[in-house]
Amino acid sequence: MEKSALQIARAAYQPKLPKALQGPVKAVEGAATQSVGNQDEIKALFPNTYGMPVITFEAGEAKELPAFNVGVILSGGQAPGGHNVISGLFDGVKSLNPANKLYGFILGPGGLVDHKYMEITSEIMDEYRNTGGFDIIGSGRTKLEKEDQFEKGIEILRELGIKALVIIGGDDSNTNACVLAEYYAAKKYGVQVIGCPKTIDGDLKNEQIETSFGFDTACKTYSELIGNIERDCNSSRKYWHFIKLMGRSASHIALECALQTQPNICLISEEVEAKDMSLDDVVTYIATAVANRAAEGNNFGTVLIPEGLIEFIPAIKKLIAELNEVLTDPATGESREFANAEEQIAFVKGAIAKDNLAVLESLPADVARQLCLDRDPHGNVQVSLIETEKLLSRMVAEKLAAWKKEGKFVGKFSAQHHFFGYEGRCAAPSNYDADYCYSLGFNASRLIANGKTGYMSIIKNTTAPAAEWIAGGVPITMMMNIERRNGANKPVIRKALVELDGAPFKFFASKRDEWAKETAFVYPGPIQYWGPSEVCDQTTKTLLLEQAK
Repeated sequence: MEKSALQIARAAYQPKLPKALQGPVKAVEGAATQSVGNQDEIKALFPNTYGMPVITFEAGEAKELPAFNVGVILSGGQAPGGHNVISGLFDGVKSLNPANKLYGFILGPGGLVDHKYMEITSEIMDEYRNTGGFDIIGSGRTKLEKEDQFEKGIEILRELGIKALVIIGGDDSNTNACVLAEYYAAKKYGVQVIGCPKTIDGDLKNEQIETSFGFDTACKTYSELIGNIERDCNSSRKYWHFIKLMGRSASHIALECALQTQPNICLISEEVEAKDMSLDDVVTYIATAVANRAAEGNNFGTVLIPEGLIEFIPAIKKLIAELNEVLTDPATGESREFANAEEQIAFVKGAIAKDNLAVLESLPADVARQLCLDRDPHGNVQVSLIETEKLLSRMVAEKLAAWKKEGKFVGKFSAQHHFFGYEGRCAAPSNYDADYCYSLGFNASRLIANGKTGYMSIIKNTTAPAAEWIAGGVPITMMMNIERRNGANKPVIRKALVELDGAPFKFFASKRDEWAKETAFVYPGPIQYWGPSEVCDQTTKTLLLEQAK
């Protein structure tokens, strides 16, 4: 594999560890825990892994441990720093006993079920340290939730002598990890399951998990792009840029990018829902800001839009909830099958309530069609396929045209559209994510060595220097509640949404009226600007080739 200058330079970076993990550790147990909701139901579903204490690691005495093997799975969408979780786990496992082995299951949880794996050696690991992506073993979205999958998994775990399985994933993946840990504990199979909190959306966090890994890097990457667009916007002064950002269930990315770049408008899905705003309310809010800037002679600006906005508009959210119900076969719990799209749309229109049908028919035809059709593997509307940025700009243009006829709008309106998603998922991790992820992986090895299962690896106090970070583990059951998913009630990790009374949103809310009116853009620049000369001072490959260098 040929390496870039950046990759060569970053390979030399040694991630930092909390002081507690720099030598032998002892596990200090806190009080018994309970789930965040539906305590009786969650306890009944997870009798072997419920109520366990939060663990904090402190310096301890060295102990000799017999050799053991560990498996690792990358699950779900990519997030910057995944390779560092694996490298931290690899180094942690080897530091316990050099004879220990780490096996990676290929292309996600499906690799466990289908017995596709590889041993991760030091030579392989060294190729991927401090790099973005999940390409060391690949990722996948197979859901681990059925007994036959668990039994197929135990076959290969026993064959490879694997004592513990580390699942690196988001809330759904770690929900599956919790179910797997409970199953193996109930069967007394002797296999531990540990989770690591991953998702660039930032919605896997709580009192114990300060942030999900990859969020820092993704927001810096998107903010660089937004800053570039703002600079272009302020240069030509003739376009409104509508920028959709990843974040299906929460607006953390949009909010963080707004704080970094100061756009004219940033929509927060959670606020739209809390204020019971209609689609027309959202359009009017944007159009008003456009008109106000036009009155000052500024026919340009930037609008940040969370990917999942459409789901948070209450009337549409209610519609989607019923669509998810009627498109699920109650007998199998799986999505209903249809001969073609037209048959599916006709079925939907005949099955949903009149008020929801009215909402569906009030939407632009292409949006209504998308809502009726494909679902993701978890049975949810694929909101990323709905071009919300184009929908809003089109509706804003229509409203401004009507206002122009009434003399309420005197400027010009022309829109450009962007969706930043995949651009941030595999970026080279920032120093923060490189350190945080390495610590999460190394810490997971200590949870394994201390015999824990059904735990999430956690690193806290991360705004302090890394030496002062606090390492430990939290029972995954502590984060769970019962929610309606795919037509059935299921135990899931509760997603963390933007808190409207939290400090980040309140600061944003205190500034947005000023940003809406003024051109207050901030251009953060690339996250790799500060670094070694061979990274920062590169010329183009074209120039190197032209001059035969």
